[in-house]
Amino acid sequence: MSAAALTDDVFERFDRAMGQGRVRTPYPRYAEMRRAGPIVRIDLTTLIELMQQGADGPRREVPSELAVYAALSHEAVARVLRDAEAFSSGAYAASMGLVMGRTILQMDPPEHGRYRGLIQQAFSRRALERWEHELVVPAVHDRIDAFAGRGRADLVRELTFPFPVDVIAGMLGFPGEDIALFHRWAVEIISIGIDPERARAASREVAEYMAPILEERRRQPGPDLISVLAHAELDGVRLTDDEILGFMRLLMPAGAETTYRSSSNLLFALLTHAEQLEDLRRDRGLMERAIEEGLRWEPPLTAIVRLCTKDTEVCGVPVPAGAVVLVVLGSANHDEARHESPDAFDLHRESRPHMAFAFGAHRCLGMHLARMETRVAIDAVLDRLPGVRLDPAAEDVHITGA
Repeated sequence: MSAAALTDDVFERFDRAMGQGRVRTPYPRYAEMRRAGPIVRIDLTTLIELMQQGADGPRREVPSELAVYAALSHEAVARVLRDAEAFSSGAYAASMGLVMGRTILQMDPPEHGRYRGLIQQAFSRRALERWEHELVVPAVHDRIDAFAGRGRADLVRELTFPFPVDVIAGMLGFPGEDIALFHRWAVEIISIGIDPERARAASREVAEYMAPILEERRRQPGPDLISVLAHAELDGVRLTDDEILGFMRLLMPAGAETTYRSSSNLLFALLTHAEQLEDLRRDRGLMERAIEEGLRWEPPLTAIVRLCTKDTEVCGVPVPAGAVVLVVLGSANHDEARHESPDAFDLHRESRPHMAFAFGAHRCLGMHLARMETRVAIDAVLDRLPGVRLDPAAEDVHITGA
């Protein structure tokens, strides 16, 4: 099987495990649960339904006595994410930590702040501007070049699925011929819940591939992201090789999956709302509002996890120490108390902060990169494909999965 075919295969398997084809949309279920309260205790069947984790593969046993809560309203989600003392990110140590190593994903303050400060040096405004012109614009236009004259294309498979990985690989200084391999590793690593053995193998392969590159960058730094991380310093502290390798494993799926979904979801929203598409085509000044509304309406990640470290209370609901809290970002973004007609896509609505990139100390480190990539992609589609529309021969086009 070719590397490209294998990449497609692992992504298809991951999507099926997340409810592709079985969950038309999770938002009616979220609304039903919000009516029961801003944060509610849920049973294991509901947890599996919401996460769709492991539906097509071996399912990890969850202790029946474990208390699991779902934070659903905008207020409850903000409360949980704001309080890192009571709600720890350490829950990820037993899942993503197994394949990524110890990363900022599972760290709490003050440790999290120190390491985030080091890593954030690689995402400076100057770096973003350089990446836009040297990597993102060429990557997007190279992909569009391949189908612009054909008259029709699958914009997910041929544009929004591959271009973010082209960008991340370029940021890391990887050769173009290894991009398919890079994409496969990204998906296999985040598939720890459905294929632990394959995820661990991918983690080892990443370390074997990157260790000599990191060693070389320490000796001879270049303009790439690995070089910046290898030489970043804050208050006399520098990142170790293991910490850099861990961040690379974290960055791979962040660049591969979430940006691809957010740009795809916005394209779908525009193509199914013809008047708003025309409004944006006529006035590119609406681009920022379109991007933010797309992120609110269909965030690339619908839920994250926290571990309650002490008996506490959220929106009047007691949450005991040891409870796992499913923080449902997608529900918060569709909270009727926060957004009028929340299930509707409307780029003209009054803009209010959303939860697509989470909130608090762990707000997405790459959110400015993701927004920039989406802007470049949508601008290029409008410029290069002036008559773009949904394929009239396609049936029942929709976003699927939990």
